[in-house]
Amino acid sequence: MTAGPIAPEPVAEPAAAQEERQKLRKHFGRFDILFFLLCTIVGVDTIGTVAANGAEAFTWLIVLAAVFFIPSALLTAELGAAFPDEGGPYIWTSRAFGRLAGAVNNFLYWITNPVWLGGTLSVSAVAAYTTFFNDGKDLSTPAFYVFTLAFVWIGVLAAILSFDIGKWIPTIGAWSRLLLLGLFTLTVVVYGIKHGLHGFGFGDFSPTYAGFVALVPVLMFNYVGFELPSTAGDEMTDARKDVPFAIFRSAFLSVLLYGLPILGILLVLPVKAVTGLGGFIDAIRQVFTVYGGHVGADGSVSLSGAGSVLGDLAAIMFILTVLSSGVTWVMGSDRALAVSGYDGAAPRFLGVISSRFGTPVRVNILSGLVSTLVLVLAHELTDGSAAKLFGAVLGLAISTTLISYLGIFPALPVLRRKAPYVPRPYKAPIPRTIATVLTLLILFASVQLVAPGLGDHWFGSDFRPDGWSYGERWKYLLTEAVPLAAFILLGVLFWALGSPTRKSATVEK
Repeated sequence: MTAGPIAPEPVAEPAAAQEERQKLRKHFGRFDILFFLLCTIVGVDTIGTVAANGAEAFTWLIVLAAVFFIPSALLTAELGAAFPDEGGPYIWTSRAFGRLAGAVNNFLYWITNPVWLGGTLSVSAVAAYTTFFNDGKDLSTPAFYVFTLAFVWIGVLAAILSFDIGKWIPTIGAWSRLLLLGLFTLTVVVYGIKHGLHGFGFGDFSPTYAGFVALVPVLMFNYVGFELPSTAGDEMTDARKDVPFAIFRSAFLSVLLYGLPILGILLVLPVKAVTGLGGFIDAIRQVFTVYGGHVGADGSVSLSGAGSVLGDLAAIMFILTVLSSGVTWVMGSDRALAVSGYDGAAPRFLGVISSRFGTPVRVNILSGLVSTLVLVLAHELTDGSAAKLFGAVLGLAISTTLISYLGIFPALPVLRRKAPYVPRPYKAPIPRTIATVLTLLILFASVQLVAPGLGDHWFGSDFRPDGWSYGERWKYLLTEAVPLAAFILLGVLFWALGSPTRKSATVEK
């Protein structure tokens, strides 16, 4: 006698959820999701960080595409098509493991993005501006704050706009990526024909453990985000068909848009000259000398004529690209936090959808305030060192992001068991194996982010971020571990504050 399907535990849906979902509007079509995903996954702020590890970076990029990126696409395609509710990853995690797990996981998923927007993205935008429009000179402190605060709050305003308007930011951002990365790759070819390339032997592509430790976290950070459009599941016109379509096409384009520029940087610049913050920007500036300008004997670059014009255009596209990265992640993660607010896993005050805009305005403003706080604190604590600020905030953003996937990825096999009757337009192969492999990779990367090189040479020269010395290893550990612990406790607090909403649950879903 065979056992019947295991029925899931009934999920009591608060009355608040029905009230808030009625304010959502369906504006999210198939190609909107595709462009949204390109902005989500293809970020230019970390290209230099990857390329700074030399030719083996390209090897690990391809390896991670095979063992992490594609499997996560398969897994997320099923979850997004089978469970297309607003809130996406929060819904999957909370329905699989309970609202407490969902609350903690979702807080980590959300907090990453204002930290990232106010930290690495704003600093990357400043680096592009100073390189091309300020003769490479650092901005004064007042000018730095004017530029970065404008960057942050323009992003917040874009997230507040109703989705039929706000979705154009990801669309513009996607096209700016295609133009910028395409123009750069083409120009590398022209540069190579005219000046020759640095080149490297096949041995330089050989993977090493040091390279694995340094690259796996940042590559995984680049390779996550397939689930983000599903945070707006109730705003999609046809999530069950459009989510798998957009995920598989964006996966192919994303590998190309990462791989070709990284290879281009390695061909143009000596590895020692590539930095995490400015590597991609410096490479753009150097190759654009083919249109006008020259590289001095000391390595200094000067653009003129068409080279200067195209360089300025590339800088604008770079800034638009990093801004759209922040906007898409804030749009998605803010929706997930708002859903947890009206689902009883966060304060009800945050779980409000604006009747005017159809967006979670209160959470959007909270994200802007957190971004501003991170920007000011990080700038002051690192004494204005852009490289040190970039490295510390990037490590924290990556660790909080990756840890949140410890709830998202294992949700698939659990929901397969709990809800076997749910229609699945697409089914991932070997879901338990995929979830296990992805989870183990996430665990390893998370440990290495908090304590780089642990198990080999903790905080040795091969592992520590730019701008940090070996003597500062404990300071770096604290800058990563203390906020992470605080974020987990805040997630628990949010769950506790959602208790009144949970108690008002009236509808089983």
